[in-house]
Amino acid sequence: MRPVKIANGVYDVGVIDWNIRDFHGYSTYRGTTYNAFLIVDEKIALIDTVKKNFSDQLIENISKIVDPKKIDYVISNHTEMDHSGGLPRIMHRVGEDKPLYCSKMGAKNLARHFPRKWNYHAVGSGEELSLGNRTLTFLETRMLHWPDSMFTYLKEDKILFSSDGFGQHYAGHENFDDEVGDEIMQHAKKYYANILLLYSPLILKLIDTVTELGIEIDMICPDHGIIWRKDPGKIISAYARWAKQAPKKKAVIIYDTMWHSTETMADEIAAGIADEGVSVRPIHIRSSHRSEIMTEVLDAAAVIVGSPTLNNQLFPTVSDFLTYMKGLKPINKIGAAFGSYGWSGEGVKMINSALEDMKFDIIDPGVRLQYVPDKDGLNACFELGKKIGKAIADQA
Repeated sequence: MRPVKIANGVYDVGVIDWNIRDFHGYSTYRGTTYNAFLIVDEKIALIDTVKKNFSDQLIENISKIVDPKKIDYVISNHTEMDHSGGLPRIMHRVGEDKPLYCSKMGAKNLARHFPRKWNYHAVGSGEELSLGNRTLTFLETRMLHWPDSMFTYLKEDKILFSSDGFGQHYAGHENFDDEVGDEIMQHAKKYYANILLLYSPLILKLIDTVTELGIEIDMICPDHGIIWRKDPGKIISAYARWAKQAPKKKAVIIYDTMWHSTETMADEIAAGIADEGVSVRPIHIRSSHRSEIMTEVLDAAAVIVGSPTLNNQLFPTVSDFLTYMKGLKPINKIGAAFGSYGWSGEGVKMINSALEDMKFDIIDPGVRLQYVPDKDGLNACFELGKKIGKAIADQA
């Protein structure tokens, strides 16, 4: 990835990671980018760095615009290592004594990550830094998605450098939303569902704060993926919608199976839901990554979970997904459970308990069937589906 001019004197000097396929449990089948931004004015500022093993490429990109030693200020919006890993190399080239701007928590985190005597300048919301003809304003965004997170706003150009907000794990030579098209929204949705969903209340407050402050945004530059230049309002509106977690007329059935009995039950429940005119998608856990499943959960009205009972416990992949989903704290969901068993059959009870812990609305005790489902068992599954479908339809 070569430096990309995104505005007069403003450049994306980040890098592409074509080969990453897992990002702490999130599938990145399209790779990702680590974006960093250089602003050249009377003073020169670098906003964020890259993952450690891409540091040389970042320095090379900067060098195509200016000598890195001419950088006056380095800004760290977020201390997670995919954005701060390159800091030691950058500070060495820029000058260890150059001011390093970050949030108050960012200064503490960076000092723990890198025990070096850097020239920290801890800032809070509303504080500004003049570059000469341009002004940077800082906005703390605590827990979006780390305690140290902040945004940086280039006032005169109306550009928001949004750290991990509004990003996507998407690698490509396309740099802007209008170069990718609507496809990018699915990547943004997946990013939200798996990284930011549990912080939804804070995101709604942030959007309200930006509106109240009258901050005009012509461009959003996240640290992963493409830059929003054509219609930044589109991704802001999407975040507001996703944060409210208003469900669509849709159900997802998430299950695993040993000898296809639980799978047969899932198909019959799906048929019952569809019979009520509700969109439904059965998802076999071992055929789908948990982050893809969670993307479907984001706007689903109902989440139905199925598992065989194995050694008096849930099937391991079902336990894995329930733990993952619980951590992301989805709300406004109807829940239900089903499953097959041989000689015990605790699975359905365990699923219901997990869904209750997540504050799902459990509208039925669920269906548990021994060994291979017979006609009566499949009818019970179909009727469970119809009950769920009606409950979803009543919400619409």
